[in-house]
Amino acid sequence: MTDIYEHRDEDGAEAEKFLEKDNLKNLPVIGKYLEKKPKVTVLRLSGVIADEGRRKASISYARYAKLIDKAFEKADCAVALVINSPGGMPAQAELIGAHIRRAALEKKIPVIGFVEDVAASGGYWLACAADAIYAQNTSIIGSIGVVSASFGFEDFIAKHSIHRRMHTAGKDKSFLDPFLPERESDVQRLKEIQHEIHAVFIDWVKERRGNRLRGADKEMFQGAFWTAGIAMDYGLIDGIADMRGYMREKFGKKVKFVEISPEKKLFSLPSVPGISADDVIGAVENESAWNRLGL
Repeated sequence: MTDIYEHRDEDGAEAEKFLEKDNLKNLPVIGKYLEKKPKVTVLRLSGVIADEGRRKASISYARYAKLIDKAFEKADCAVALVINSPGGMPAQAELIGAHIRRAALEKKIPVIGFVEDVAASGGYWLACAADAIYAQNTSIIGSIGVVSASFGFEDFIAKHSIHRRMHTAGKDKSFLDPFLPERESDVQRLKEIQHEIHAVFIDWVKERRGNRLRGADKEMFQGAFWTAGIAMDYGLIDGIADMRGYMREKFGKKVKFVEISPEKKLFSLPSVPGISADDVIGAVENESAWNRLGL
């Protein structure tokens, strides 16, 4: 039996050629479904930056590493970082920022950052992972510094006749013990560590922003924060724009947005009824991070 696919007339060949995808795009009904639309993936970084073990629903490297990879795998024209963070742990911000840059270079996909309420301290560290940064007029930008905060309970335990007992090997092992009077040597050591971290932060900002920075170091890198207009004057951001408006102007009105976000568990019940001390402390620390910016 002759194979029906061995011999094709000219009409059949032309019909087959027409059925190719590019030609189908010209059909009024089918074409709109086959037309390739520019795809922007949207990765939202919202909240305080901390390891998952310290705070629930935080921005952490463990939580976002795979999401970053997914964002770059699905994008074909850009990745949008939507940032709303008052900061947090510098090492977590450094890990996330470095991962974003590695993925961007590997996939050759541009990264555009969009600040909502705030990108301060570690939040601005994350924003600098983008090739360009945009914000709203009322966004808070900056706080390029390092802060450490704690409590002293030595008077409290003395008042309640509680005696602190601690035995260490190494004179600095009880560094900044909140149940002992503050030692000047501890404070000095803490400041040295802060200055080291601050220098790394400044280097990152200078590396990422380059010659767009227009302010003096003594003005930009002392921990102050500003609204977007002043931040733009300093070169800390590139302009005023919202994510969807900017991307539609850049890639056309048919651009497709793909949201990438952490999975939410259907059932998230505490193992023990009530609220734990860690929950309370975490909530206080979380609120404190936002309150430092008047938010």
